Amino acid sequence: MNRSTLALALAGSLTTALATAVYAAPVTADYMSGKEKCYGVALKGQNDCAAGPGTTCAGTSTMDYQGNAWKAVPAGTCTGMNVDGHMGSLEPKSM
Repeated sequence: MNRSTLALALAGSLTTALATAVYAAPVTADYMSGKEKCYGVALKGQNDCAAGPGTTCAGTSTMDYQGNAWKAVPAGTCTGMNVDGHMGSLEPKSM
């Protein structure tokens, strides 16, 4: 592959990466519109993003009702949730 082809390919990749990043931010904000993070109510592997240490993102919780894993729920409903005896929390719970 000659230099100009390589440069063109790299420029295209960079443009795609930047466009994806710009587009993804509003989608995430829209997803959370009218919702709140509710910790301690997600089932194993069914959490939304950022489940704390040892996890990376959605679907990475390792146990049911993991205290540092959250689900997006309608705003104002989390603290009233009781899922099989596990109360929802607006803050991560110790495990």
